[in-house]
Parts: sequence; C-alpha cells; structure tokens
Amino acid sequence: MTKAKIDQQTRRRIMRTGLTACDPDLAWSGYTLFSPKFGSTVHIIDKQGIELHRWETGLVGGEYGYLQPNGNLFYMGKDPKDHLGRIFPPWAIVRGGIMQELEPDGKIVWEYRDPAQHHDARRTSNGGVVYLAIERVPKDLAQQVKGGVRTQAGDPEMWSDAIIEVDSSGNRIWEWHTHQHLDPDVDVLPSNQGRFEWTHSNTLVILDDDHLMISCRAISQVLIIQKSTGDIVWRVGAPTVLQQHDPTELPNGNILVFNNGTFKPQGGLPGSSVAEIERQTKEIVWEYSDRPAYNFFSPIISGARRLPNGNTLITEGVFGRLFQVTPEKEVVWEYVSPHFVANHQGVEMNEVFRAIPYEPREIPWL
Repeated sequence: MTKAKIDQQTRRRIMRTGLTACDPDLAWSGYTLFSPKFGSTVHIIDKQGIELHRWETGLVGGEYGYLQPNGNLFYMGKDPKDHLGRIFPPWAIVRGGIMQELEPDGKIVWEYRDPAQHHDARRTSNGGVVYLAIERVPKDLAQQVKGGVRTQAGDPEMWSDAIIEVDSSGNRIWEWHTHQHLDPDVDVLPSNQGRFEWTHSNTLVILDDDHLMISCRAISQVLIIQKSTGDIVWRVGAPTVLQQHDPTELPNGNILVFNNGTFKPQGGLPGSSVAEIERQTKEIVWEYSDRPAYNFFSPIISGARRLPNGNTLITEGVFGRLFQVTPEKEVVWEYVSPHFVANHQGVEMNEVFRAIPYEPREIPWL
C-alpha cells in the first residue's frame, strides 16, 4: 500500500461522520448550509443531519456559498484556468475568480468574474458585488514591512488585498487598498510566517451602506472601514484575535470571531477559540475553547455564527466538524461532513470553509 493511499484513508477510517450528537431540547432546530472545500456541491441539512437540498455547481469551490434574501445561492467558485499562476504558495488553494447567483434548480442567473478574487464576496443592495482581490504591494513598501521569515535568497514579491465593488452590470464603482492604509511598523507579520503576503484577508462583511468589516489573518487584525472616507474607523488585533476567520456583527453590536490560534505571541501549544468581543472596550466577554486547548483546533479556515436561540454554531474547518454550543459552552449538536474530496495535492479531505445557519422561514422553497 502506498503512502499516498494511507494518507487518504486514515481519518476516514477512525472517525464517525454525519450526525454524531443532538440534544433535542437544547439544540437549535434550524437548517445549516455548507460546502466541501475542494468539492463542487453545496448542501443544506436539518437538525437531524438529513440532507434537504443539494446544488451541483460544476465549479470547484472558491471557498463557500450562502443564500440571498430571495432564496438563491450566491457561490464563489474557482475559475478552471488560473490566470495569475502560482503567485505565492497558497494561491492555488484560496483563489476563486467566479462569482455566481444560482436558483434552487441550479440555473445561473448572474455571474461576474475577476481572476484576482479570493476567499469572500458579498452581493450588494444594487445587485452588484463587493469582493476581496489580491494585488502586489509596492516593492519599496514591502521592504519596510516588519516580521516574517527572511531568507538569504531575499524577500519574495509581497501581496496584499484590495476590496473591489462592481454594480449589477460589472462596472467598477468603488475600491480600497489595504497597503495604502496599513503601517509597516505596526502591522507586522508573525516571526514564523512567510513574507509573500502582508494581509491574507479571508472575510468581508457588509455592515451597512457605508461600512465594511474585513479579517486580515496574516497580521491578526479585524478592521472596520468607512467607505465614504476610506478610513479605518475601528480595529482589534492580537492577542484578542489570532489568525482569525469569519468575524460577524451580533445584534448587540459585539463582534463574534473564530480565533484559529495558530501563532500565539505568548507561545505554548496551539488551540482555537471562539470569542465575542465587546465593540467599545475590545474586551472578550464570552469565549469557547476546549481543555486541553489543542482538543479544539483548526489551523486554517473555520467560522462561528450566533444562533437565534443563543447557541453558537462553530465550524472546526479542517476536520469538517460543525457543532453547536450553548451560552454555557455545552456541546448540544454535532455533525461531521461525510464528503471527502481530493484537495490540490490529491489528498482526500472533508474540510469545510464555513457553515451558515438559516431559519426554515428563510428558505420557503424547501
């Protein structure tokens, strides 16, 4: 038996998949949407782990998809052709390039393409889209960025993120560039991270007509940007957030975030957490983690969403594990994705970038 074959079957052999836990009284009774990270399908399951609907998109996921208010799916897929090439090592994994709106039957009713798009995009009220895009950092500025792993061969070309907005016809109407608003002396890279990316943004959230929130994983910063001025009007960084994903705004104004915890400035073994951050004080007012810390750990991807009943839906992404915890941090529902798909290296994984909860009334066509 070859080593590759062993690598592909180990986790499938030792783990249970599908619904693994459900407290009928404490678990939230809504629906959950998720997609296998390297697959081309999108799934909706109920509280019992039963699949209620599936889209066959025909495109390898450019991370994930979510439902729009009209019930259609907005999906980010990888362009079959990588027009930018291997600009830095993880680009083949995170790139997208195609943004589509699909009806429940899979019919494509809107599409926009940009080979520089990656990780996240959100439909706008005018029928367009605002999305994350990769771009080069000017060489003289890149040389000033502190931190990261320096080699004798010299620094590689450095990339950061732009936010691009287009209208329903694909006309570019607004843009914002991270490298123009960051400080190379303050927004430093971890000492054990490569210098090919400055920001590695992974989440973009529309807060209102004039404010966006982004998650810059590489520098452990969550930023709120005012579109009309271009200013960063709020930010929180390490150690409150650590290589984070999926910040969302809660009804009380606080920010919920999945902290991957890959590089902890205080050292020690890695472990992930989910934190609710008070907006004004930037203090953590609620946090879920495990004991020992590495029992709950996803070094990349992942997310967290607060549910209508007060529970929190957590995506431990690299293990394809979706679970609910109560405000008292009791696990009351758990589902492990049974969809194993070969990644870019040919290794079968059941990773999930993030899962999105929906109340049944939000999907009336089901």
